[in-house]
Amino acid sequence: MEVNGVELFLLGRTLMKIGESTMPTEGIGPQTTSVRTVLVVVGDLRAHPETSVGEIAARTGLPQSAVSGAVARLREAGAVVTGPDPADRRRTLIRVAPEVSDRVAAARAAPVDGPLAAALDDPERLGEVKAALEVLARHLLHGR
Repeated sequence: MEVNGVELFLLGRTLMKIGESTMPTEGIGPQTTSVRTVLVVVGDLRAHPETSVGEIAARTGLPQSAVSGAVARLREAGAVVTGPDPADRRRTLIRVAPEVSDRVAAARAAPVDGPLAAALDDPERLGEVKAALEVLARHLLHGR
């Protein structure tokens, strides 16, 4: 079977939901910004390491209020730092934190086996699917 654009999109959504379910939520309390929104902002920050809320909103299509909420959560987790733009002190720049915080390390270390196995029709294929995902990540994420 050859994957078409629709199937690729649906696969991406499925993988996004599985990824969201792996994120540790203990100790964060109730939040007004979804994990998905935070992860979309993180993805944008990876591509644009020094940016502003307005720029992230324009690139992602998210409302500025949602981006601001996600940045607040990321700042609280120690994933980003914010500060005035030296060229325009009215503008706040968002940067990935220079050090990996404990919360970020925990999110990166969260195991995917359980949620991935639960999503599979045949959990015995977990190793095969994880290997395929590692190849995709190597080529599409880490190879940039």
